Amino acid sequence: MGMTGERRRRVWRWVVIVWVLAVAVAGGLTLWLRDSTEPQGPYVWENTKPDETPDLPPCPTPDRAGLPVACAYVEAH
Repeated sequence: MGMTGERRRRVWRWVVIVWVLAVAVAGGLTLWLRDSTEPQGPYVWENTKPDETPDLPPCPTPDRAGLPVACAYVEAH
């Protein structure tokens, strides 16, 4: 008692249609959710003065006397 060829084709056609719809819906949801997590505009440039020294936090002090402390700041471009 097996399926006939026409019935098997109809079942596979429905499987493919359901799969294509699921992929389309999942892709749409992905794009919609990704766009909703991005910050909203307007986007503006911030003016800075390159010759001005940035405000740096103070170098930490040792809790115990006699321990050396090294403090270094790196400028990233």
